[in-house]
Amino acid sequence: MKTTAVHFDQVTKTYGGVRAVAGLSLDLHPGETVALLGPNGAGKSTTLDLLLGLKRPDSGTVALFGGPPRQAVETGKVGAMLQSGGLMEEVRVRELVALACALHPRPYAVADVMARAGVTAIADRMVNKLSGGQEQRVRFALATAGASDLIVLDEPTTGMDVTSRNAFWATMREEADQGRAVLFATHYLEEADAVADRVLVLHRGRLLADGTASEIKARAGARRVTFDLDTGPLDAARAATGPREATDLDEAALRALPALRDLPALARIDVSGRTVRIQSHDADATVHAVYARGLYPRNLEVSGLGLEQAFVAITEAEEAAAA
Repeated sequence: MKTTAVHFDQVTKTYGGVRAVAGLSLDLHPGETVALLGPNGAGKSTTLDLLLGLKRPDSGTVALFGGPPRQAVETGKVGAMLQSGGLMEEVRVRELVALACALHPRPYAVADVMARAGVTAIADRMVNKLSGGQEQRVRFALATAGASDLIVLDEPTTGMDVTSRNAFWATMREEADQGRAVLFATHYLEEADAVADRVLVLHRGRLLADGTASEIKARAGARRVTFDLDTGPLDAARAATGPREATDLDEAALRALPALRDLPALARIDVSGRTVRIQSHDADATVHAVYARGLYPRNLEVSGLGLEQAFVAITEAEEAAAA
């Protein structure tokens, strides 16, 4: 039987008239790297707070490694890197990391923790003198001060430069390879696509999707069609709309160019300059119609949606259903 690191069973949490988490059920397992996605207000932060025992559910059950969240945290099974809460000031980075190691039931060596988090070079700097990206790396050091079985990360790479982000995720992959569960909430969907074994999509406190990034993209049920058009038809269409603000020109051209309106299987269309970007539920039918209407696309590309486009499509479909 597969070991369960995190177990949510019909968990609900309400603030006044707002249901932040609505009947959430899920299981996370050791060795998984799981991305938690959702728009602002989706319930991501509340879910992490419930997981860490910082809040109690109104109903349902939350368990870590078969026991209460607080017990798992107190015994060092969980390392967390949260956005909320500041770092201790008027201490040096080395002193703060050393304190975290001393408090962990299964600590790593201080020098190793600092090296892994990329903070060795700023070990003697005062914490209140750090940049935003440096603060994030220190938070990472505190979250990985010992051999925790579950690592929880809330927007972990905010403020980090590209080099630091790449190093951070390389370390997280090593942690997962050693059998630890890694759960991270992020607004960087390209990170979820590149790093996560599994993606959870929350919206209005409900779990809308749970699968690999490829499965989430396929669930959106659309393909991306991109091509360039000769400027003649577009320029004529823009001219026909009369004077407009620059930001309205492309929308106006789209409305005035009949060949691009009402294409079959159309989910979304944008015109920028002479580039047309389409999301289609049947890419073959859409492309056939483009040619049939006398347009000759150049640099035609048909591909699956990226995770960001799939995420938008899934959440927009949920909003439309709720309306």
